[in-house]
Amino acid sequence: MIKKADLEHMFRKPGPIVHQQAAAAQYSQHANMQAQQQQRAEQDRREKLRRIAMAPTDKNIPDGVEDICIGDGVARYRELREVERTLDATMMRKRLETIDSVHHSRTRRYGTMRIWISNTVENQPWQTAGMDPDAFDFESDTIATYKVKIQGRLLDDGADQGLEDDEDEDEDEKDKDKDPDAMDEDGTEPNKTSPARKPKVFSQFFNSITIDFDRAKSLQPDNFTQIEWKRPEGGNLKEGEFSELTFERKSDENINLTINLQRAHFPEKFRLSKGLAELLDTDEEDRAGVMMGVWEYARSQHLQQDDDERKFACDAKLKALFNSDVFYFPNLPHLIKPHLTALPPLQLSYTMRVDKDYIQPTTESGQQPSKPTIYDIQVALDDPLQPLLNDFIRPKHSVQTLQEIHKIDEQIVLLMGAIGQSKAKHAFFTSMSKDPVAFVKRWMSSQKRDMEVLLGEASRGGGEDTSGEEWRRGGVDGVWGSEVAKESVALWLARNAQKH
Repeated sequence: MIKKADLEHMFRKPGPIVHQQAAAAQYSQHANMQAQQQQRAEQDRREKLRRIAMAPTDKNIPDGVEDICIGDGVARYRELREVERTLDATMMRKRLETIDSVHHSRTRRYGTMRIWISNTVENQPWQTAGMDPDAFDFESDTIATYKVKIQGRLLDDGADQGLEDDEDEDEDEKDKDKDPDAMDEDGTEPNKTSPARKPKVFSQFFNSITIDFDRAKSLQPDNFTQIEWKRPEGGNLKEGEFSELTFERKSDENINLTINLQRAHFPEKFRLSKGLAELLDTDEEDRAGVMMGVWEYARSQHLQQDDDERKFACDAKLKALFNSDVFYFPNLPHLIKPHLTALPPLQLSYTMRVDKDYIQPTTESGQQPSKPTIYDIQVALDDPLQPLLNDFIRPKHSVQTLQEIHKIDEQIVLLMGAIGQSKAKHAFFTSMSKDPVAFVKRWMSSQKRDMEVLLGEASRGGGEDTSGEEWRRGGVDGVWGSEVAKESVALWLARNAQKH
């Protein structure tokens, strides 16, 4: 029986044909619109930069104002400006000295993180009643599952120092066999005293965690051969912090796993090339440390050029690194980039076991059920003085303070401009009050000279008599209203606009 929907489908009219030329024209129009938008955005950006560049920045009071002002306000203002310059220079010098001392005195602090890896199972053949654990069913999907648990705890200062003698080492071995859930956040037993602090959790020490399965994807019941966790963008872990990572998969056989831990460093650290590592005497360093090390090496070898302090000559070691006879310090970030590679991850091996001897060992064996595999790794710790130094170098309200200072500076610049205009007006009226006739003649002569320049008729040196009738007559018939004057003024304005 044919349905109505099938009949409509059979006798449906063909749809409209989209011509290739029309599609190409539409695409070209869209591309042109995008290009125009980008061009307008670029023009707006340039206009904004031009206005910023043209904005007045002079905060100095004009010369000669003190002669026409009552009181010592001008002298006091200049004293304040001198104090401001001295204060700015002192603060900048102290800030640079602090940053330099922090960099040179920075010591790497490391701690011991203990990692427990274990697994439990469900619905394994030996757990299911009436099923032979040695029998295999190749025709149905397995329902046997396993759950792997990875836990990390940062040991306190006493725990990672306890390997110095045999007695402490024996106690440390006892700690390894204990359940990490029965321990404090810092890896010690609850009855032990430890400093009152809030340690970082497991996830905060790594940028990514990946688990690789030593088995082909086609042999995996769920087609998974890797599990990956990455740090959220921006490094914000407040919503995703964890001290334990668990995952569950299907399998009724033992599987070898490799846990890859990509360590987190702030700022980011890199593995240095062989030549750069020999030059700086370290295998790992951040960008700022590399640049500072190259700078100090070049200064110690007297490679800085006298004609340009940014220019350095390359000795044999630097020439082998940069393949050049000279280098400029502003180009150093680009030069060291090929010599920086990402740090390799820490790899922890683990065998996921589903057998009964591991999950439920006999009492006679003395083994712990699902006994974890223990690893101790070194992780970088934060410098406790760094937050205090950051607050000193970059205070929390520094941005707001700088914005307020910038607004006050803009107001001072406007006030200085207004004072300059007032000074010019004062000089104008003072000169006119002393000899009005001579002043008006000089002023009219100056205006006439400007008009001749606009008309392109300036051939004399100025100072001519402007008492003629043609200069006093206004309107369309006058000199100022002629077409030549209008055209010259328009050309002059257009030429100035092109210059800006």
